[in-house]
Amino acid sequence: MAETRFKDRKDAGARLAEVLAEMNIESNAVVLGLPRGGVPIGYEIARQLNLQLDFLNIRKLGVPWQPEVAMGAVGEDGIPHLNSELVRSLAITSEQIKRVRDLELSVIYERKKAYRGYAPTADLQGRQVILVDDGIATGATMDLAIEMVRNAGARSLIVAIPAGPEGTTDKYGEMVDHCICLQEPAEFNYVGQFYRNFNPVTDEEVCELLQASFEALNRGVS
Repeated sequence: MAETRFKDRKDAGARLAEVLAEMNIESNAVVLGLPRGGVPIGYEIARQLNLQLDFLNIRKLGVPWQPEVAMGAVGEDGIPHLNSELVRSLAITSEQIKRVRDLELSVIYERKKAYRGYAPTADLQGRQVILVDDGIATGATMDLAIEMVRNAGARSLIVAIPAGPEGTTDKYGEMVDHCICLQEPAEFNYVGQFYRNFNPVTDEEVCELLQASFEALNRGVS
């Protein structure tokens, strides 16, 4: 595994950009990063392909006593999208779901307040969208992200991720127009295993990248 690990998110984004550069990417396509880890990857793709960068404000809903395990996801509309089978098998109550949802919604609103001043909201209607994250584990947030992008009127949708469990390309290839997943090992433990540097991304970094991408695109440079 060591020889195939990405140096960091920038490296992963650069490798995805190389693949995307060989595809028919439209000049007005939008790159959407899932905060926070997907934004540095999206930034590198947008920088190399000279595209608009934006973020999609989604949070995983973790199992109350094991938050790293996703029972669903939520966006700005506050409607929880749940893995009903998991919720039922673990006997998670509606009150527990509400507490987790309310906590994650507070993060979503804080991020919206913090990030939105650095990049205008991208209009996705009729446009090609490249949806990126730093990896996929359960897929709960990506599943909701795809639904949100479709509902926003995107004409075509590409999912581009550095790594995910075996079968990721097959799963998302049926849900979107194209899926790029650079690594899909049979033994998948956690997203961080694919990176030598997987330090947490800060809100300040996200703001800096959104602003830098917006300013570069307006200057007409990549």
